[in-house]
This record gives sequence, C-alpha cells and structure tokens, in this order.
Amino acid sequence: MELVKMSKEKKAQLVKEVTEATARATGIAPQAIFVFIKENEPENVGVGGVLLPDMKK
Repeated sequence: MELVKMSKEKKAQLVKEVTEATARATGIAPQAIFVFIKENEPENVGVGGVLLPDMKK
C-alpha cells in the first residue's frame, strides 16, 4: 500500500470542497473554517500493527 502525495492544485480543490461542505452542513462562515492537510511518508504510517511499506498488496 502506498500513499499518494497530492499536487498543490489538488490540495486547493480539497480545501475548497471541504470548506464549502462544512459551511453548508454547519452554518459556520467559510472564513472561520480551517483545513489542515498532513501528508505522511509511508514508513511513518502503520495499519493493523504493520508499516505500510511492509503490507502485502
């Protein structure tokens, strides 16, 4: 399993869409919504006790 790094354009699209959906669902002004994107290296992520690079496909 491998994580995919997003381009700046994809990150901008994600932030826009998450902000719009959150504002619509909560009634909170878009200017008050913060979106943080955290990308991790695969060797820093474990699932079910196994690091991602060590998981069988």
